[in-house]
Amino acid sequence: MNKNPYEVLGVARTASDDEIKKAYHKLVMKYHPDRNPGDKNAEEKFKEINNAFDVLKDPQKRAAYDRYGDAMFAGGNASGANPFGAGGNPFGNGAFHFNMGGGGMDDILREAMRGFGFDMGGGRAAQSQRGGRDLLDEVVIDLRDAYFGTTHTVKFTTNVECDKCHGFGTADGKEAPVCSRCNGTGYVRASRGFFAMETPCPECNGTGHKIDKKCSQCDGAGTVRKTRTLDVKIPAGVEDGTRLRLAGQGEAGQNGAPAGDFYLDVHVRPDKRFVRDGADLITRVDVPFTTLALGGEIEVDTIDDKQLSVKVPAGTQVGEKLRVRGHGMPGRRAGTFGDLYIEINMPVPTKLTEKQKKLLAEFAGTKGTKKGWF
Repeated sequence: MNKNPYEVLGVARTASDDEIKKAYHKLVMKYHPDRNPGDKNAEEKFKEINNAFDVLKDPQKRAAYDRYGDAMFAGGNASGANPFGAGGNPFGNGAFHFNMGGGGMDDILREAMRGFGFDMGGGRAAQSQRGGRDLLDEVVIDLRDAYFGTTHTVKFTTNVECDKCHGFGTADGKEAPVCSRCNGTGYVRASRGFFAMETPCPECNGTGHKIDKKCSQCDGAGTVRKTRTLDVKIPAGVEDGTRLRLAGQGEAGQNGAPAGDFYLDVHVRPDKRFVRDGADLITRVDVPFTTLALGGEIEVDTIDDKQLSVKVPAGTQVGEKLRVRGHGMPGRRAGTFGDLYIEINMPVPTKLTEKQKKLLAEFAGTKGTKKGWF
């Protein structure tokens, strides 16, 4: 799988956010599984496109890739394509991934060097101060659900705060005293030549706190494994590729540290009747030739299951678009809506009666101009 997100989306490294988004939407429409049923290559390409967009739409991830290249993916999953893929899938259904914990590339490199015993400075104070990991899920919804808004219910097993000790890991449910040996840093230092070596504090096992009596329910960890159900509200008008964030709904932090966040990536399935363009919708309607020539009214279905009576002016041409205000998708501002555009199409009859053929032949012989009627 190609790791270079620019090559995957077919854009230059200098591409703007709008250029990246347009390239993404074009490729998603082409390789969407619903348009390529049973095509494994298209399915893999679809995943590759989404992973590439996940990197380039986030300024921090894009900057990290521009600086480190494919090395950015070194801590991720086997394919390296998803920055949230580190650690595999703890939920067993392929839908969830762990974030790297919120740190930038400098933090990642610092932690790697610390693993070899080198102190690069500037790292987090102690293991106990690290918050819980972020969780990520994704969902594909219909355009109609995107119009009205919907709720995505997800069930997963993760670390949650121990209710007996309130996450502190202590028997009395209070925060443990700071370790006197490391002063709460979780590490002890020793100089070796030109380098200052850091190792986890043997007194507190790197937690920064000394727990004398551990909680009997979580054995001092402050967290327990539990199955949770989370209802994520998807707002009306949500766009394809939107990432929703629920602060504090991720994995619980250890020993009283803050919980991570929960993210939901929303993808909108292409609709058979409507094409979306921002907040506007485009639908194609077959209109008889007589109505186009003489004018009249047509009935048009809307995405919210209504029927509109739309006037067709005399002389309307095939391919023209009639605009109906306020019948598109909900806008970003509350109470606003895009427009509905009706693209005119004219079906050509394939079976005619003898009388119809005769009338059409007479009509064709009637010249309105030197070039005829068509």
